[in-house]
Amino acid sequence: MFQFMRRGRLAFASKLALSAVALSALASPVLAAGKTISAVMHSDLRILDPIFTTAYITRDHGYMVYDTLIATDSNFKVQPQMADWTISDDKLTYTFTLRDGLKWHDGAPVTAEDCVASLKRWAAVDGMGQKLMDFTASIEATDPKTITLKLKEPYALVLESIGKPSSRVAFMMPKRLAETPVDKQIPEQIGSGPFKFVASEFQPGVKAIYVKNTDYVPRKEPASWTSGGKVVKVDRVEWITMPDAQTALNALQSGDVDFMENPAIEMVPAIEADKGLKLEILNKFGFQTGARMNFLHPPFDNVKVRRAAFLAVKQKDVLDALIGDPKYYKTCAAAFICDTPFATEVGGETLAKGGDMAAARKALAESGYDGTPVVLMAPGDVLTLKAQPIVVAQQLREAGFKVDLQATDWQTVVSRRASQKPPKEGGWNMFVTNWVSADADNPITNVAVGGQGKKGGWFGWPEDAKIEQLKDAFVRAASLEERKKIATEIQKEAYDQVLYMPLGQYQVPTAWRKSLTGVLDGPATPVFWNIDKSE
Repeated sequence: MFQFMRRGRLAFASKLALSAVALSALASPVLAAGKTISAVMHSDLRILDPIFTTAYITRDHGYMVYDTLIATDSNFKVQPQMADWTISDDKLTYTFTLRDGLKWHDGAPVTAEDCVASLKRWAAVDGMGQKLMDFTASIEATDPKTITLKLKEPYALVLESIGKPSSRVAFMMPKRLAETPVDKQIPEQIGSGPFKFVASEFQPGVKAIYVKNTDYVPRKEPASWTSGGKVVKVDRVEWITMPDAQTALNALQSGDVDFMENPAIEMVPAIEADKGLKLEILNKFGFQTGARMNFLHPPFDNVKVRRAAFLAVKQKDVLDALIGDPKYYKTCAAAFICDTPFATEVGGETLAKGGDMAAARKALAESGYDGTPVVLMAPGDVLTLKAQPIVVAQQLREAGFKVDLQATDWQTVVSRRASQKPPKEGGWNMFVTNWVSADADNPITNVAVGGQGKKGGWFGWPEDAKIEQLKDAFVRAASLEERKKIATEIQKEAYDQVLYMPLGQYQVPTAWRKSLTGVLDGPATPVFWNIDKSE
């Protein structure tokens, strides 16, 4: 514990230093050119490839730079974005036609070949994309503006997959970039989206810069979630890294910063009392937080050990530390989000009632656990990820686990969790993450309940043939009632094998200066089109 606290103090000092650098960046005379929005996002941006990782800060970066063939609106309906589509009468052929005038940021025209390569790269690693490809006979460019997707059999989630709003989004990029192997990051940030990334000004840990793409032609429909007209009303957007929340709030109140994505809940009263600020929950559906184990290495390669850890989890303790105010959180045993069509508590009874420490100790004693330390990564630079590892570590220790809580930052977690090496060689045993509800509300979107193993599986790499068979049955089901029944079976299997440990649901408000107007809500916020700034 002393070592962890010492590392925490060093990390805190580093954060303050970064905040000072960020504040000095705000004073740059470059900001005087045109309308500029300065934003403090939920995390520092380091990984730029939105297909390489599921990290939300990289997804947010993706929406700045890239566009999608189709997108989801606020009525959960998929709408045209870069392309319109038709479906054959037998439901086996989907034809997407690119709209006129689409150009990459380097001036080259967007082609169907680019989009086919982009779809294939996305589908190789995304859970919904992988399942779509299981049902796909072919996908090809039949002319420069036409993408033709042919199915082996009817599949009801084609449009929902390609148009999904979060996690790994089916962003389009030039073919030369889309052909980059999925285990490597793309070398350039060239999209066709509403903003251009300014690589020459990118300073990881300090700032990321975007400028208006003057060649972008928005759709005519009103902006709605990630669909519609992406009208850019400012010249420049700067993401400023300020790990210290109080420093960020001070900058917001003084006007040095315009937008703060995730203020701490204890800061809400101060924000509400400031007449120059606005506070709103942009993601009305909220987040699910949860812990993921590594199935490749001891101790969690043993299902009995995983079950003991599952029994030790007490969601309320986690949520009290993470959020504090019950107004913004709820305990929930549903893997697929409470208050949704696929919500059930089956298999998660101990989660619903608040854990069972006595049963956890007994299960661990009977599991054959040999005292192998659990390497649990603990990022200290993201407000919504700081508390969970500390609380979970304490719960595991109470159950009898040895825990090596390793203080780090979130971008290191994002990089390190991709490693399949043993913990002693830089690997890991457990990490905590958060999902927007849209990424977890059914068995196909929720990658944490996959069983693909090392080939195509999400970090942790469990192998579970039964889960995959049930997911196939889910997408073939003819009715909602049948899908609900299968989703319940999937959750039961997922909890029995402890593929994932939900730690509860919560909402986080966003704050911005009232000089900003047109801030959009949605399940993949924030986005910076449609926002205007008064001087």
